[in-house]
Amino acid sequence: MAGQDGGYGLGVDLGTSHTVAVLRWPDGRTRPLLFDGQPILPSGVFLDDAGRSHVGRDAQRLAQADPARYEPNPKRRIDEPAVLLGDREIATVDLLAGVLGAVAGAAVEAVGFLPPAVLSYPASWGARRRDTLAAAVARAGWPPVTADTDGSPRPPGGTLLVPEPVAAARYFADVLRRPVPVRSALAVFDFGGGTLDIAVVRNEGTDGNGRARFVVVGSGGVADLGGLDLDAALVEHLGGVIRAAHGPIWEQLCRPATASQWRARRQFWDDVRGAKEMLSRATTAPVPVPGVEQALHLTRDELESVVTPLLRRGVFEAASVIAGCRLGDDQLAGLFLVGGSSRVPLVARMLHAELGIAPTVLEQPELPVAEGALAELPGTTAPAAARGSAGVPGQIPGQIRGYEVGAAMVSAPPAVGGYSGQPGQPPAPGGPGVPGQPVPPSQPLVPGQPVGSGQPAGLVRRRAVWIGAGALVALVGVVVATLLYLTRDPYPGLDFASFREVDRIATREENPSALFTATAGERAYAGYQRTDRRLDIAVLTAESAKVERWITTEVGAERWDWIKALPDVLLVKAKVIGSGTPGDMIAFDPANGAKLWSRQVNGDDGIFLFDEYVVVLDETADTLVGVDARSGRVWTLPNPKGEYDSDSVVYPVRTARHLGGADEPTVEATPPNPGDEPRLVQIGADDSIRVVDVTNGRVLKSRAAAADTDDKVLAYEGQLFVAPSTGGYALARYDLASLGAPTTIYNAVDKSRRPTALEPCGERQVCLLETAGSSGESTELVAVRSDQGGNQQAAWRRKVPQAQGLLPVGERVLVRLDSSDPVAKLFSAEGDEKLSRDGFAVRVDGGNLLVFAEAPAPYNQDASVAGVVAESGELTELGQLKQVVPTSCSWNSSVIVCGARSEFVVARFVAG
Repeated sequence: MAGQDGGYGLGVDLGTSHTVAVLRWPDGRTRPLLFDGQPILPSGVFLDDAGRSHVGRDAQRLAQADPARYEPNPKRRIDEPAVLLGDREIATVDLLAGVLGAVAGAAVEAVGFLPPAVLSYPASWGARRRDTLAAAVARAGWPPVTADTDGSPRPPGGTLLVPEPVAAARYFADVLRRPVPVRSALAVFDFGGGTLDIAVVRNEGTDGNGRARFVVVGSGGVADLGGLDLDAALVEHLGGVIRAAHGPIWEQLCRPATASQWRARRQFWDDVRGAKEMLSRATTAPVPVPGVEQALHLTRDELESVVTPLLRRGVFEAASVIAGCRLGDDQLAGLFLVGGSSRVPLVARMLHAELGIAPTVLEQPELPVAEGALAELPGTTAPAAARGSAGVPGQIPGQIRGYEVGAAMVSAPPAVGGYSGQPGQPPAPGGPGVPGQPVPPSQPLVPGQPVGSGQPAGLVRRRAVWIGAGALVALVGVVVATLLYLTRDPYPGLDFASFREVDRIATREENPSALFTATAGERAYAGYQRTDRRLDIAVLTAESAKVERWITTEVGAERWDWIKALPDVLLVKAKVIGSGTPGDMIAFDPANGAKLWSRQVNGDDGIFLFDEYVVVLDETADTLVGVDARSGRVWTLPNPKGEYDSDSVVYPVRTARHLGGADEPTVEATPPNPGDEPRLVQIGADDSIRVVDVTNGRVLKSRAAAADTDDKVLAYEGQLFVAPSTGGYALARYDLASLGAPTTIYNAVDKSRRPTALEPCGERQVCLLETAGSSGESTELVAVRSDQGGNQQAAWRRKVPQAQGLLPVGERVLVRLDSSDPVAKLFSAEGDEKLSRDGFAVRVDGGNLLVFAEAPAPYNQDASVAGVVAESGELTELGQLKQVVPTSCSWNSSVIVCGARSEFVVARFVAG
């Protein structure tokens, strides 16, 4: 490892509230970098009257005299160009550079120079945020950022950036020497002082240095949940005791007016934080109160009762992120807790109880990200045990496994949402939207009836000539109109225009914990979870944002999962983890708010929506259940039984109309199937295929030993396509009407290539993502005609390295690349590239897209959005939606609805 820098290295975890750095010495030893004798540097920055900046504890002390000149969390302001400190605006880049400059100064004091460094960043950060971080690195005097880490050999000399969960996974595998087998994943729960970040990292084989190549396949978090929020809840709890006995003292602690009162407030908060940390080791802790002779005593039971509601939000978000990655039973190798707030024992207990996974948590959970980042430096090799674990099958010896997390995603791959991709797509817990209905085409004019008789003969003959000519002209008109109708684009380009706010709808409670929206036809829905755990939903007229009525559920839930809109039914569902206690799915009539029916569902049940029916794949009862969306009338059909189990998967049969509806902002979302195709295909545990009528549960056709539950399957326009997920695969086509012998319409070019996605991509044409190996660099988009004979060549193929999934857009197909830094590529049915742009693209209808500058996140942020006409690739910048929760958004072909803290924003994005 020794080179021109003597083998030294520096790993830095720039946190929202605190920053940690770890030095590696030439002999391989690592130790935390000390700041004023402490291993943790507060990330705050203070600007004094002379314009000098102060960082860390100095900044905290100076802020007591003038809080307006202090920014405690520069990282949280990453999206803002500047921050007002006192009477001056300071560039956010300069605030971050100040913190990095303090780290560099401490490193120089320790070893005499700044060693090669690796800096971590949140997995959810896109290119723009990383560019800001790179600019701060340069401004702090560090070597310029060479590149993000990608597993390929790099020349020494520059500063490297690495996703925080990847650094944590390096520590887990290389330092703790815990195995993460190839294609298995590690969940990272990063609970810091200011935020909670959750990610799932998968081992994709070996990189250019012979180590495991870790890739983020799903991420999420809670932006307003961290150790400081736990401290605030404890202060409020103790405040009730102090207020009752010492009212004036509590008033001073809440609203300090003098320097001594500010010092007392800071000391009280420090003592509360110290008591919280002590309670991770003891059952009771004293809390001195300034001005009160007798200290209060805080017990662990009190601590846990106060913080449990806050931690529950984090546990549910972890479950949502893990579920969204669609991991198999044996693919989750562990749950790793990092960040200082993870040392609260209740965190690990709640995660274990809810997820059934025994977490790994360390004595100093602040350090793994910074130390793991060191492994990304050039010349670093994994320890022998870690190198060997990269290919070890199975799971961690002694790993505790409980009930399955997110098994609905495993047993029922997304067949309704129009999106398919590799397991481990990025999740995002939140509220999905539902497509609006496409505008019906104009009808051709029909000529009038012939004129009656009774006129003189000559006039009749002349009239006959004119009638005949008129009829000919009318016939030509009908033919022309028919040709125009048949050849028209059913989804013409929209006249995109900058966002124009229609209205805002206030929630009836402040800062609700979860926000949801949906759209269908002319209606929109905006829902949120109340403090009493019930769900409030506003029924809106989409174009005007006028509230027609409010609907409130009679029952509550620990956390609600989604709201979905069918043409004349509103569905809501409670979030349930695994197959434990079931939760409610409830149907309402949006016209009058009346409850139509309710049903208990489990967390591993698959739910498939049609215009007039809801189908549940009940994994607990091994049964397929159909529910009439209006009446609640139920049919049941037992699942086919295999030799060992009854697991099966379901694929609604889709049509071209389905590909013209609105998409949703999360890849695992499943918008309803239009009512023009009331059939589904079920692949059974016995490898059978059967076609089921969703209106009555009758099996229309079946075929034995024809497909595996792991195969890539597409049911579309009366045909069924099946491709085994193995190398050297063959793509088979079935006729759904007969389900007779299949026709093999395509064979992989060699034994190494396997399919990862299968979707329609034009009239009588399907597309596959096809790859070899595990790196993703060899991935290609392959088009195959579905109306030609067997064993044909691909109609065309295009290289799409790191492609993650496909989304049909009318007769075109969108390829999504790189889940952590999304890129959208749109191809025509002929294989022409219509669009290539950074961002996360979603479908408005079959001819138009919205492109979010960054992958939609489950927390408040400024979301930059552009509109794209699919046929031409013409792009219009629509502007920003300020401080919305992007995963809560839904839209139709003219307006978008998003949750934003204590309100919902309705904005128009087309002219007129």
